[in-house]
Amino acid sequence: MPRRSDRPFEYKLVVVVRGDLQMSGGKLAVQVAHAAVSCALEAKGKNPRWFSGWYQEGQRKVVVRVEGLDELRMLDAEAARSRLPRAMITDAGLTELPPETTTCLGIGPAPSASVDPITGSLPLV
Repeated sequence: MPRRSDRPFEYKLVVVVRGDLQMSGGKLAVQVAHAAVSCALEAKGKNPRWFSGWYQEGQRKVVVRVEGLDELRMLDAEAARSRLPRAMITDAGLTELPPETTTCLGIGPAPSASVDPITGSLPLV
């Protein structure tokens, strides 16, 4: 179903990346992809209505950043309290990062009105 240009997106998936890690563009892209796929699968299984709405709208994804791991963990806890689909991504350490480095957090897909209070003030990547 095509999205009408005069209607805002109702759903979104936000990926929050750590700004303190020195990831190359390619590494960052792969970590964001891991988060997006993991979140989409979780939402499809646990809240198919949200997944379907997000998918039909065009799968809006937004990438933002925080300074470090502590902020990422706080956002994860807030998303958990709000019962939003989420996925914390930890790298295997085969290329640029040490093993078990947590790189990003995916939140959603979920209603934008539920995600925005958690991530809406964070800067875009």
